[in-house]
Amino acid sequence: MKKEHIAVILVLCVSFLAFYLLYKILAPFLEAIFWAVLLAMVSYPVYKRIQRILGRLDRSVGLSQSQPFDFLLKNIQQISTFLFNQSSKILKGLSTFLISFLFTLLSLYFLFKDGARLLLRLKEVFPAPPKERDLLIGRFQAMVKATVFGGILIAIIQGALGGLAYWILGLHSPVLWGTAMAFVSFIPVGGTALIWAPTCLILFILGNYLEGILLLLIGVLVIGMVDNFLRPFFISSKTKIHPLLLFFTVLGGIQVFGLIGVVAGPLVATVCLTLFEIYAQGIHSRDVSEMEPHP
Repeated sequence: MKKEHIAVILVLCVSFLAFYLLYKILAPFLEAIFWAVLLAMVSYPVYKRIQRILGRLDRSVGLSQSQPFDFLLKNIQQISTFLFNQSSKILKGLSTFLISFLFTLLSLYFLFKDGARLLLRLKEVFPAPPKERDLLIGRFQAMVKATVFGGILIAIIQGALGGLAYWILGLHSPVLWGTAMAFVSFIPVGGTALIWAPTCLILFILGNYLEGILLLLIGVLVIGMVDNFLRPFFISSKTKIHPLLLFFTVLGGIQVFGLIGVVAGPLVATVCLTLFEIYAQGIHSRDVSEMEPHP
């Protein structure tokens, strides 16, 4: 074996080991970072618009654009330092969700601040021609936006249907419980059933069997089916991916990744299909070039 081959193997082994150790180090925070990336991709246009407004204020009243964000960063850093110093006490009183949410906000700040430069750097090192690279990144962004906005749309529809069902059946506070259903619809396991299922149980206990049966049927056949059928069709219309594939990738993503699988599953499918499309286009271009007569 040549010395050059040995050197390449050593470099690959060291690189693999370094990235594996980096993964192990970042593993506890990957979920928070993932959500921050999704939120940054969706809300970055709003951030740029706020930045332009602050720029106009800076020219008119002398307000610095960086002051609000520096203030936010300073407070987040102070809170993070406090969390690390008092972790043994805080972990007993705070849930993992709140801590993860804090890390998501911290990551989101830096993505807003340095996201454009980071994306440019990723484009430079991405091992693909510019056309294929832009296609893959564009499909990735389209899937993220379709999944996030689709989830919000489904939540609104389910909340409205739930509130309407409570109002028709004469139950108390239909607006309140409809709003609660909209929020819990983002929870993959249970979803809106976390609201209407206990209500059905209470109605059965109180002897209101007709209302309980009707609410159960509406919850299972109407409210629950909205998420199962409308979400894949909505995302499919925006990303041109078959609804059946999206249906299975969402369910499989939840099983593999947990809550983030709602987005991660379709994203993995998008990347795979886009890579397959790029490969197919390359094969087609090669066949066409071979069929053309050469002088």
